[in-house]
Amino acid sequence: MDSAPPPPRSLHDLPLAEIAAELAAAGITPHHSKALWRALQREGELDLHSRAFEPPLQRWVEEHVGEGKAFFLDAPPEVSETHSSDGLTRKFLLKQRDGQTTETVLMGYDGRHTACVSTQAGCAMGCVFCATGQMGFVRHLRPGEIVAQVLHARRVLEATMPGRRLRNLVLMGMGEPLHNYDSVIRALEIISSVRGIGIGPSRISISTVGVVPGILRLAKEGQPYRLAVSLHGSNEEERSALVPASKKWSLAELIAACREYGAITGKRIFFEWTLIAGKNDSPETAHRLAALLKGIDGHVNLIPLNPTQGFAGTAAGEAAGFEFQRILLDAGFPCTFRQRRGIDVAAGCGQLKAEKIKRAS
Repeated sequence: MDSAPPPPRSLHDLPLAEIAAELAAAGITPHHSKALWRALQREGELDLHSRAFEPPLQRWVEEHVGEGKAFFLDAPPEVSETHSSDGLTRKFLLKQRDGQTTETVLMGYDGRHTACVSTQAGCAMGCVFCATGQMGFVRHLRPGEIVAQVLHARRVLEATMPGRRLRNLVLMGMGEPLHNYDSVIRALEIISSVRGIGIGPSRISISTVGVVPGILRLAKEGQPYRLAVSLHGSNEEERSALVPASKKWSLAELIAACREYGAITGKRIFFEWTLIAGKNDSPETAHRLAALLKGIDGHVNLIPLNPTQGFAGTAAGEAAGFEFQRILLDAGFPCTFRQRRGIDVAAGCGQLKAEKIKRAS
């Protein structure tokens, strides 16, 4: 009895070395794998069949790429594009192959553009003030689904602002990146390749709500990306009320992991702090936070709460926030307010959400 053929795979899931291995298995030289990689990643080609590849690669594409064949491309269609009144932010709702939608944001700043991508559909961490957390967890995204978001954002940027380059990437969209560790790291290997998209590791930030095993793994594997840790609470009680994941990895465990990360890597950690009026913006909380982080090379990003279900949001200019910042600065910690982008179109921190698609059992 013949065994069933393996399920089709995305070429966008594969680093250059694996593409070369696939072609080598068909007797095709590494020269052609570089041409295929360049078309996929550097040039963002959506239709390989329209390309004038050299004959060996052209034949391989015809035989192996397309619906019903061994490989497909991750090219999620855009369901909608929403423009913020700030004139600098675009939010894209992209439809994956199984019908699930995810959100990606392109943000403009002085002299640079940044893509904010999702790593999961939904999120299992359940942060109470986050729209993605309120949505619940649907599934992990594959590496190619993460890569495709960057390619989409870059494609839009090139079409609307010729000559501008996508320079920065933040994994701060839907999902917890370190909950989908292997797919995230593989995607970043592809995205940071100088032969492909070419966003340098120092311009890529991985944000986590505090998945301790993932933080330690980043350190021990020597991953070159920047780490951002969402704290939001200065003691166990304060944090657990906002971040349910703290029941699994306590604040004490998280801070110990951050210290170990710093000791191993020598890198600065960026601590994210969402200011929620009356919850975690008091001077007492700021003093506790300064004591908690003592001895860590850290930079604190203050994020006025963006409105989500059940939370009205916090004004960026509220006096409590400036006092909070002053206390941290006096304690020797660099501390800045994050520039808000796309709040009016729910494209800001904690606002990303999409409809859940029920998966077949």
